[in-house]
Amino acid sequence: MRAVRFHEHGGPEVLTVDEVDDPEPEHGQVVVDVEAAGVNPVDTYFREGAYPVPHLPFIGGGDLAGTVAEVGPGVEQFAVGDRVFGTGLGNGMPGSYAEAAAAPADYLAHLPEEIDFEAAAALGTVSATAWQALVHHAQAEPTENVLVHGGSGGVGHVAIQLAETMGTHVHATASPEHFETLSDLGAEQVFDYSRDDLEDAVVDAGGADVVVDLHMDQYLQFNADVANPGARVVGIGNDTAEGGFDNIGVTKGKEIQYQFMSLFNADDIGAVLARVADLAASGELEAIVHETYDFEEAGEAQRAVLEDSFVGKLVLVP
Repeated sequence: MRAVRFHEHGGPEVLTVDEVDDPEPEHGQVVVDVEAAGVNPVDTYFREGAYPVPHLPFIGGGDLAGTVAEVGPGVEQFAVGDRVFGTGLGNGMPGSYAEAAAAPADYLAHLPEEIDFEAAAALGTVSATAWQALVHHAQAEPTENVLVHGGSGGVGHVAIQLAETMGTHVHATASPEHFETLSDLGAEQVFDYSRDDLEDAVVDAGGADVVVDLHMDQYLQFNADVANPGARVVGIGNDTAEGGFDNIGVTKGKEIQYQFMSLFNADDIGAVLARVADLAASGELEAIVHETYDFEEAGEAQRAVLEDSFVGKLVLVP
């Protein structure tokens, strides 16, 4: 089969399309014929060497959607021919940038017919991350104010929709060119992240009971300043390795809870994806596919996911 691999760590140019052996399922795994694979910033961290891989060369990619081709021992919830989607690959195991992938059954969920493969591949990481942030960690309640930093990104644009379905008042930061799209997705107010009076604007809009922070190295103090008493701040992403507070005392005065998370620590990804599939099938949640790429364009896709400004996700199609 064909797969996108890197034989050494480096920039997007180290990705190559190779012929490799078909995968075989181990205990608790299924082999999925991959119809589409999502592209996420975390994929680039493995390629660059910031996150470790078990061996080189290595197949990257965490998200997939496709059809079950083979079922390994110990798997009862899936059968050959089932439509599935999943996330969590590429971390300690070969990933999804391939024509077929062996995936732990617990990382997968059944894919309703209403959802096409490209949209499903775009949902995996971002929807499960948004769910863990808003439902598991923050336990957001109806009528609370939720602030999503980086609302146009993969996690951000799904978090807006999920928060809206939970009955919260959703606000987001983004570039002005994305305001209309994010409003259509459910954001009541969208703020230009570069405005000088951003803090005052968020406070005037009611402050934040929950913050979903995709740029926590930039906003740790800001989140404390706009937070309402008892707020929950969930830190997901960062652009640099450093971050801090200018006045940490405000966090104690408001009794703010800070939770830093990684999807790789989630207990039951498959169960979360099953709930996400229900929401997506009913039209309450979607991952916008901004652009699709073939395997030979994987390097360009990984460049774009870090450098370009767009709403939604990028997807590889074998």
